[in-house]
Amino acid sequence: MTTFPNSPKLLKGGIVLIDPETSKVERIIALQYNPDTLTRTLQVQSVESEGGKRSDALRLSGPPVETIKVDAEIDATDQLEFPDQNRDAVDLGIHPQLAVLETIIYPTSNQLLSNNSLAQAGTLEIIPMETLLTLFIWSKNRILPVSLTDFSVTEEAFDTKLNPIRAKVSLGMRVLSVDDLGFDHKGGNLFMSYHQNKEQLAAKFKKGDLSDFGITKI
Repeated sequence: MTTFPNSPKLLKGGIVLIDPETSKVERIIALQYNPDTLTRTLQVQSVESEGGKRSDALRLSGPPVETIKVDAEIDATDQLEFPDQNRDAVDLGIHPQLAVLETIIYPTSNQLLSNNSLAQAGTLEIIPMETLLTLFIWSKNRILPVSLTDFSVTEEAFDTKLNPIRAKVSLGMRVLSVDDLGFDHKGGNLFMSYHQNKEQLAAKFKKGDLSDFGITKI
């Protein structure tokens, strides 16, 4: 079946992992299907809410803490219709797709082995293992440095070898701001670009008029 030549290209959302020092892209994870909904929550960071004085009611201590929730579907049904062209789907189901998402929140096995060797050698202080910088990308207007805060998988169907072939993945993410990363960090730079883009979008909003509220002055 051919598609209409003038139909717009459907962009995908997903996750990109980069080296925070070199900005080298290490892994690109495009979601198989774009989620139908994306839930965002912004928690205001006000001085008053942090125990400040009443006179600080209009002061902000920093950007809001933004959290994102998405539910993505993964399905191997289409690939299984053409087994000769999709041997991985036949042999493994959607294990690879699940694994590439799950390993975002795992330290690497080499890191674990290295820390274990240091501990056995009597090292008194072992530095926590650093991960790649995770970016959640939802169009060019939303390229966000994030930390995965929760991850759940509901496997809904299996093949004869008990490989999962259909699943729903729920991802909870916290946007990392300059308060978390600093202004000199690659993630901090990306957050500032996101912040500035939001201000530019807000400037495009058509201003209202006091008459819309039935008043002429305040």
